[in-house]
Amino acid sequence: MVALGEMSAYLPHKKGFSGYATRFVDPAFGFALGWNYVLKYLIVAPNNINAAGVVIQYWTTKVNLAVWMIFFINLLGVRVFGELEFWFSSIKVVTLIGLILMGIVIDLGGNPEHDRIGFRYWDHPYGPMGTYLLARVHNRHLATFLGFWSTLINALFAFIGTEVIGVTVGETQDPSKNIPVAIRRTFYRILVFYVGGVFVIGLVVPSTNRALFVANSSKAGAAASPFVVATTLSGIKVLNQVINACILVFVLSAANSDLYIGSRTLYGLAAQGQAPRVFARVNRMGVPYPALILCTCFCALAFLNVSEGSSKVFGWFVNLVSTFGAITWMCICYTHIRFMKALAAQGLSRDDLSYKAPFQPFGSWFALISTAVITLFKGFDTFLPFTKSSFVTSYIGLPTFLLFWIGYKLWYRSRLIPPSEVDLVTGKREIDVQEELEQRPRDSQAKAIGANQTIWYKIWDTI
Repeated sequence: MVALGEMSAYLPHKKGFSGYATRFVDPAFGFALGWNYVLKYLIVAPNNINAAGVVIQYWTTKVNLAVWMIFFINLLGVRVFGELEFWFSSIKVVTLIGLILMGIVIDLGGNPEHDRIGFRYWDHPYGPMGTYLLARVHNRHLATFLGFWSTLINALFAFIGTEVIGVTVGETQDPSKNIPVAIRRTFYRILVFYVGGVFVIGLVVPSTNRALFVANSSKAGAAASPFVVATTLSGIKVLNQVINACILVFVLSAANSDLYIGSRTLYGLAAQGQAPRVFARVNRMGVPYPALILCTCFCALAFLNVSEGSSKVFGWFVNLVSTFGAITWMCICYTHIRFMKALAAQGLSRDDLSYKAPFQPFGSWFALISTAVITLFKGFDTFLPFTKSSFVTSYIGLPTFLLFWIGYKLWYRSRLIPPSEVDLVTGKREIDVQEELEQRPRDSQAKAIGANQTIWYKIWDTI
């Protein structure tokens, strides 16, 4: 994220990180990255619809999943739903904060059982380090390591999406200041909502509770949600229904956002001549409707759960999205490494940038190598025993990316751009002038506001 932030603050444009890859590395590299990102969003939208079907199964399994899939797909793209996206996002934040506080209260004894749990579930026989595939590997130490490794894979899937800031930088006001702020806020939100949420779950739900493993069944429903399990174990009534309803709203909101980002990414590729021109068409409201139609058609993949089971299909989608997302991260890191080399080769100091990413160049190398290792070994469980469907969905993204990259290079004879020839100038002056023009009214407004009001505005902006 900080690597992306440094490039975005220096040269914000509407082509996203695939545009940086084209400009700082190789046009073929940018082409492959752009299509890789489109494929990710073609899959992640039906994945969220499938998750919505799983949530519905918490309440009833009598209605065929196909009925819910048709309903959810038709619900997406509704104008009112899109306008309410801001409010749904606000509800997400409030709900997550409420769930974390609820977990702390339960842990400290504020539950119907008046049981102060503390760190009880971190001790034997529960323990924070669970075992995975113990019946297959027949070695507890190895099973414990595989359990730890599997959490890295799930975390990879959960964190994917933070890079979406790179898609929106071209429409950001005062990017040299606002992009670093957005990057820092993303870090704190991850720390609170992701790490904080997992920490609280580890306090109130034992790792050995069988309700957490119901997800292995096609009739899982959201009973496998750890927050729902926490309320059930503590004897809290009704709240599990509320949490389940919130989860349903979240996944539908996410699917709606995925369609937006996927269609705009495809539109961006078409505008650059890297996708069929038909996807560059927009209606009178500026919506790229051919791209949106294609992305919506892929939502029909959610119907796979009718024959295979929602949990198995969810696993396939997780494998695909994780691979496409990991490739995106690695490409961003490599692009940033090339960007830093270009600055050095052309006599430009990173100290003069509006935002200088910390821990560089080691940070980008660490992120690149660690993500590559996780990606290469993320499908280890497909060999215990070997499962063709899981193996294909775990690794199909790698040859697909190479096919796009090599195919473009062979067709257009593109080459890796030497650092000394990387274009660091084109468009930079225009962006700086536009940013200065946008800053002048804000500076005048700030002078007109009293000192006390300015302080309160700064506090509010920070929040």
